Amino acid sequence: MPFGNIGIGGLVLILIIALIIFGPSKLPELGRAFGRTLSEFKNGTKELLGDSDSKERLDDHTKKEPVQNAAEQKQA
Repeated sequence: MPFGNIGIGGLVLILIIALIIFGPSKLPELGRAFGRTLSEFKNGTKELLGDSDSKERLDDHTKKEPVQNAAEQKQA
């Protein structure tokens, strides 16, 4: 469970407190902002974890590119 020992009752209490503090009109906006933040965080961690793979692919691409350009120049 991502929230540790917080149960259903704890989540309901948190939602009620948020409703009192922010009001019903702000909650959807806050939810969207929280969702965007989580998705950006996930994308950032994926980029960090996959960064070494992308660097290797970039190095391979840059090594092959001059050869391809030279072959294209000979054809022209």
